[in-house]
Amino acid sequence: MNTATQAKSLPAPSITRSAATALIEAVRTAAEEIGFEVAVAVTDAGGHLKAFERADHAPFLAAEVAVDKAWTAASYGIATHVWNSYMANPQVAPLAHHPRLMAVGGGYPVIEDGKVIGGLGISGGSYEQDQQAAETALSLLGFAIPA
Repeated sequence: MNTATQAKSLPAPSITRSAATALIEAVRTAAEEIGFEVAVAVTDAGGHLKAFERADHAPFLAAEVAVDKAWTAASYGIATHVWNSYMANPQVAPLAHHPRLMAVGGGYPVIEDGKVIGGLGISGGSYEQDQQAAETALSLLGFAIPA
């Protein structure tokens, strides 16, 4: 084996601070239009918190839930609402006991050029409101909305 040409690392695309901040602004606007107080978290591709905001009257639990939704979405590159059907599978159901896994709508991977660059997590409304605000913000900023 020739170690001189063997790659020792991979480039890791990651959401920028400015894009994370723009997502938070877009989510805040969408949540206000929908009519709920929001906590919103953006992680990098590795699930580490990049940006966060909680509205004054958003439930305090919403803060932790938003971070965990973003982490869950970034971890496998799928929306958190998809995990509900996965949990029905006995082979996957034990993952429900993972302390950070959120199988509730409102978390989406942030995807650019087919690669996960971060996660977006929204909490504070119903799961439908959280999903709607997330989809609105992602669309507004030109990010794909995975199923």
